[in-house]
Amino acid sequence: MLKGHPKGLLVAFFANMGERFGFYTMMAILVLFLQARFGLDGEDASIIYSVFYALIYVLALVGGIVADRFAGLRKTITLGIILMAAGYFILALPIIGIELNLIPVCLGLLVIAFGNGMFKGNLQAVVGNLYEKKEYSHLRDSAFSIFYMGINVGALFAPTVAVKLRDWYLNAQGFTSDKNLPAVCHAFNDATSNGTVTPEMTSNIQMMAEKASLNGAVTDLGSFASSYIEAFSTGYNYAFGFAALMMLVSLIIYFMFNKHLVPGYTVPVQTTADGKAVAEMPANEVRERIIALCLVFAVVIFFWMSFHQNGLTLTYFARDYVDGTAAPATAFWFQLQVLLPMFAAAVGIYMLIKKDSTSKDKITGVILAVVFGAIAYFMYNRLSATTSVSVELFQHLNPFFIVALTPVVVGIFSWLNKKGLEPSAPRKIAYGMILAAAGFVVVIIASLSLQSPAELDGVPSPDTISPYWLVGTYFILTIAELFLSPMGISFVSKVAPPKFKGMMQGLWLCATAVGNQLLFIGAIFYDSTALWITWAFFVVCCLISAAVMFSLLKKIERVAK
Repeated sequence: MLKGHPKGLLVAFFANMGERFGFYTMMAILVLFLQARFGLDGEDASIIYSVFYALIYVLALVGGIVADRFAGLRKTITLGIILMAAGYFILALPIIGIELNLIPVCLGLLVIAFGNGMFKGNLQAVVGNLYEKKEYSHLRDSAFSIFYMGINVGALFAPTVAVKLRDWYLNAQGFTSDKNLPAVCHAFNDATSNGTVTPEMTSNIQMMAEKASLNGAVTDLGSFASSYIEAFSTGYNYAFGFAALMMLVSLIIYFMFNKHLVPGYTVPVQTTADGKAVAEMPANEVRERIIALCLVFAVVIFFWMSFHQNGLTLTYFARDYVDGTAAPATAFWFQLQVLLPMFAAAVGIYMLIKKDSTSKDKITGVILAVVFGAIAYFMYNRLSATTSVSVELFQHLNPFFIVALTPVVVGIFSWLNKKGLEPSAPRKIAYGMILAAAGFVVVIIASLSLQSPAELDGVPSPDTISPYWLVGTYFILTIAELFLSPMGISFVSKVAPPKFKGMMQGLWLCATAVGNQLLFIGAIFYDSTALWITWAFFVVCCLISAAVMFSLLKKIERVAK
């Protein structure tokens, strides 16, 4: 899959793994951390979440301007990695005894967002620079797909690490994990302060406390509630600390191997003999390209508003309605010790059966299939009859599917390319929006028989659904993402005028920022309407975006050529 690509592609996605690890750590635990630590309701947590994710992307425009006009790509990327590491260290301070309230937490999130803005778009611009040479230009789309796959390897492990660290710390403090207990503890403490504790409330928390305590009977419920909140949220602080270490690993990789990247400084201005600047591209062409890009940016806003519900309303849905235990046939989706060897065995089978396999490829394929198939089988059989499914682990489904499906998607597009049938990047984006709508249709069907949070009024849902409903949703949404996100980045790198490459990548991310800023709309729907209406809203948004994209295709494709 990497045949014919420059070495810098590997350097870029290894350098970006730390950022993806942190990004998916936040997607898995940020709203859960905010609610567990501070007792925020879903709407307030969603506002902080949506502002943070909007800033991550909108500040990429600032990062693009800094790189294009002042510091150059390399220095700006380095600054971004350092700032992201510093932000995660701020969020991890409770593990060394420094307590945080909401203000320093928001400060840490702002530092992460600013660092990400300096880093993300500019690294994408660097990858685009690798494919400016004619011998590489035809590989641009596949390059960004491979880049997208590679950086999500780090994301694949982030939710599992976060859960393991949280559960380790909880156990060290004498507790087991219960996803519903932090909210119950906050409600009990608030009721105690207000003098409104009811016998039902006391009975409920007593029953939950006895199950969660590893130190015998619980006699002081107030002390238990405060201790459990502290332990549960501090476990997440350890996950933030691990994300900071991953950023430092990315920094080391970037420093050691960035010689393989195209020098990332501002394109020098060419001048005539009398010192007048020479335009690198006619002004009318620059204007036409920027208009085409802005049209694409406007359309994808609504895709990102819908897609990034995976860290917000879909996380709430997983916590509130999905069965927390599963048999091995379902639970293996949430166990990397089973998924990873299964994936390796599948790679071996592919190497064995593909048409152009050499003898060496076939031997390697047999070894991979047999060895890792046996490991997967062994690990699968070790799963208990009722394995716990942590809410956070739903967030590793997206990066897993990205890693697993990217070779398939790249292979299909390569096959279509050879036949002269490969869709243009803008057309792939439109198809991706239709697929995203289909993903939300799955969760609509799953929600039809469930009471809404407004109807439940704080009481746990008496009905739960199989995790497979969300596995299916994430599967379809990931395919949609592979049609849209790497293709969009590739399109921007190809069409952006040379002097504005960093800025245009920043504007692409700004469109994502606007979509992220609108995420809270999902939380409002989730808390106040029937569940199916929440998901139907996103179906409509995606379909309208696809229709608009198809109506603009001729104009946009003409510029891309």
